[in-house]
Amino acid sequence: MLHSAQQLLRLQADGEITAVEIAERAIAAIEASQPTHNSFTHVAAESALQAAAAVDARRAAGETLGPLAGVPVAVKDVLCATGMPATCSSNMLRNFVPPYDATVVEKLRAADAVIVGKTNMDEFAMGASTETSFFGVTRNPWDTQRTPGGSSGGAAAAVAAGTVPLSLGTDTGGSIRQPASFCGITGMKPTYGRVSRYGLIAFASSLDQVGPMAWSAADCALLMQTIAGFEPRDSTSLDRPVPDYMQALDSTDLSGVRIGVLRDALDVDGLDPEVRQVVLDSIDVFVGLGATIVDVELPHKEYGVPTYYVIAPSEASSNLSRFDGAHYGHRADPVKVDPELGPLVSMYCQSRSQGFGAEVKRRIMIGTYALSEGYADEYYNKALKVRRLIKGDYDNAFAQADLLLGPVAPTPAFELGDKIDDPVQMYLCDLFTVGANLAGIPAISLPGGFNAGGLPIGIQLQAPVLDEARLLSAAHAFQTVTDFHTKRPAS
Repeated sequence: MLHSAQQLLRLQADGEITAVEIAERAIAAIEASQPTHNSFTHVAAESALQAAAAVDARRAAGETLGPLAGVPVAVKDVLCATGMPATCSSNMLRNFVPPYDATVVEKLRAADAVIVGKTNMDEFAMGASTETSFFGVTRNPWDTQRTPGGSSGGAAAAVAAGTVPLSLGTDTGGSIRQPASFCGITGMKPTYGRVSRYGLIAFASSLDQVGPMAWSAADCALLMQTIAGFEPRDSTSLDRPVPDYMQALDSTDLSGVRIGVLRDALDVDGLDPEVRQVVLDSIDVFVGLGATIVDVELPHKEYGVPTYYVIAPSEASSNLSRFDGAHYGHRADPVKVDPELGPLVSMYCQSRSQGFGAEVKRRIMIGTYALSEGYADEYYNKALKVRRLIKGDYDNAFAQADLLLGPVAPTPAFELGDKIDDPVQMYLCDLFTVGANLAGIPAISLPGGFNAGGLPIGIQLQAPVLDEARLLSAAHAFQTVTDFHTKRPAS
């Protein structure tokens, strides 16, 4: 499989390859890698080949095609798509096939993209390692004994393994950026509301956002151009014009761009020295591109993780209450009736106990407690106040800088099983990423180097609200003078 979406578009336009041939190669690559990487929960071979054949027929007829015509795209299994399961990698929804498309899926189809399947993830997007999936763990193509990250681990691994050039992930607290860093690809979390959440099965409604994942910032820009925009069916969607993200890549001169370095993030306990060095090395690259470097601070950064892990579970507790075995999801059968609870409550309890995994149950209980009478002011409402302070820190930082530079994750990809029994250590994987979600700003992870063991390490750029164009421009400029994003895993 050729990794660049834009290269595939050019080859089709030149008549060197057909959409069907591309789809066949993608499906073959997925099927070959699936036993090792387990990146997909569903492979849509038949519908993908039909969509590809339709592209070829329209091209032969001289019709105008969409901007992603014939390009294979994988979709995280938290987004609804007709004809495909939307399981959230959970036993609760293992048999659910939605009757409608998410907005982003509608836009992919309208752009003539070929959707090849749904990617594995942490159950209901709750995790940082894709180890909580009901369908088994996903393995990192760079080292199959290590995690690809989470929760969009399958989407990242699919791109890293070369099975697809583009994938859609979702990011609630870093779930696009951390897997992108671990898998050596580029992944962007857009501004909250820039991409519609309609048809996204919610984890935390005020934090979730859909975004692009690819090898390069240029391919991310191509996918972002397709999925961004207002959606009247989504009350959180922003009714603002969509810039030309591809045009934003025209200039690689960063003269006049102020990049704020988060120096305090580089002194955090637990930060791998090789990760720190990669960030420091990237500063030199940006200086060479003409950027001005300034030091900035986020004074309330230490409260990001605890604030996130009050707000996100609270919203999850509310959102997942619909999966009760009566209205949605898995229903226990047979139900062992507890005489004290009665048949209905017994069915609810057993259906949810069987349907949800341990991490989802943990977060539902945390959220329910934080929202309970007598505790909401102490936990949830206080967390909302701290969230506002964190947003204020970003506002102050962006008064001094156009972009912020720092790490994505404290370490490169860790070994599978290393943190799964220690939730606190797993949650600390989000140390550098949750701030962008709490503030609602866009952020991108791009390959910045490798450690001594050959594992990729990402760097993170963050931008003010709706400034994705500058974010993509700076990332693309970095990738024009570095080759980290061109490296491919051997496995």
